[in-house]
Amino acid sequence: MNLSLNGKRALICGSTQGIGFAIAKELALLGAECILMARNEAGLQTAITHLSQQQGQKHQFLVADFSNTDMVSQVITEFMATNVIHILINNTGGPPAGLIEQAKAGDFLSAFNLHLINNHTLATAVLPGMKKEAYGRIVNIISTSVKIPLSNLGVSNTTRAAVAGWAKTMANEVAKFGITVNNVLPGATSTLRLSSIIENKSQKTNTETAVVESEMLHEIPMGRFGKPEEVAALAAFLATPAAGYITGQSICVDGGRTGVI
Repeated sequence: MNLSLNGKRALICGSTQGIGFAIAKELALLGAECILMARNEAGLQTAITHLSQQQGQKHQFLVADFSNTDMVSQVITEFMATNVIHILINNTGGPPAGLIEQAKAGDFLSAFNLHLINNHTLATAVLPGMKKEAYGRIVNIISTSVKIPLSNLGVSNTTRAAVAGWAKTMANEVAKFGITVNNVLPGATSTLRLSSIIENKSQKTNTETAVVESEMLHEIPMGRFGKPEEVAALAAFLATPAAGYITGQSICVDGGRTGVI
């Protein structure tokens, strides 16, 4: 099984912490040259020092605030003028929790820009190079809400579903060029995002955080939260030559929590 990414260049979004950082570390271990992209330059400088360079890679980073779509477009356009990206990991923190009936129109627009518009901007920027190389992997880190909407995450559920639809459409269009597009759907994973969701629910329901956490764990057949490294393992595999015939898929990494639909 060919899992080598030697000679491949990967752009990983939201890669200073959590799932994005874990994916960058896995890709580097497989030999990829990693381009980290996030808004925190200090965090990027620190993160890049933790990536493997055993296969002679020279990792880099790009500073961009994903809440500013024009900035993202400018940064990626300038970088792609002299570079080729073989692997794109679209990964951005989710919208704030909340009931959908309480969401404002602006909440949906902000989330749409943060996720779908940025994903599309980055994908369309890297696709020409992928086509020339006859090798491309686009992996979107979304959520299990693509399969079954999650309570108290109205804006997120809506936006994630839109990204999944975009990804499937893109996958069908670019498959003939040797490019795959897949979605990784993390369940409850031990990240700052999960801590924020637990804290939000605790405050809104006036329930101890330990109780909220216990209730969440009860829904997971494995009885524990996932680790960022476990999500990263799937994302990294989908980026390899071995996964060349897998495209247009949305795959859960959730300890069995999500039912079949």
